[in-house]
Amino acid sequence: MAGIKFRVLLDTSQKEEVFCDILLSIDDDFEALFNAIIEAYQFKGNQMASFYVSNETWDKGEEISLMDVSFGEPESQKIMSSTTIRDIIEDPNQKLILVYDFLKMWIFLIECIGIQEETPEKPTLLLSIGKKPKEDSKELDEDLQMPADENSEEEEDEYGFQDFEDGFSEEDLNPYT
Repeated sequence: MAGIKFRVLLDTSQKEEVFCDILLSIDDDFEALFNAIIEAYQFKGNQMASFYVSNETWDKGEEISLMDVSFGEPESQKIMSSTTIRDIIEDPNQKLILVYDFLKMWIFLIECIGIQEETPEKPTLLLSIGKKPKEDSKELDEDLQMPADENSEEEEDEYGFQDFEDGFSEEDLNPYT
């Protein structure tokens, strides 16, 4: 067995970098890595999340989900609790992306930065740099927000909805009388 060290950078709009180094066993599962990241950033951990295997240009690849949402299709999805780090990490510089809370879209960029012979007993936070934002400090992702109702009256007028404000007349209900 061995230990594997990951650098976990939070993708934020802050000017200063915010990152942590986490050490865990290569035989730990992705749920252990997820929990270590959530604990390091002091998030609640009560939102959906997925890891994505990535490459040098940070493209999303194979998904490793927190929960099984495959709807009974066998072997169609990798789950954090049953996928070990060893199963996925093939490159000593392997990159991963963690998306936490699909409405607020917290994005963590993760890179393997070292392997050591000694195996830690549990996931360990080795280094923490930068001021970590509070989980509830981020607004909903702009692409997912509902549009404002500023134009709702104009849209009603454009499509003739104002005609129905007073309901239907007797003539509207029975035009042949």
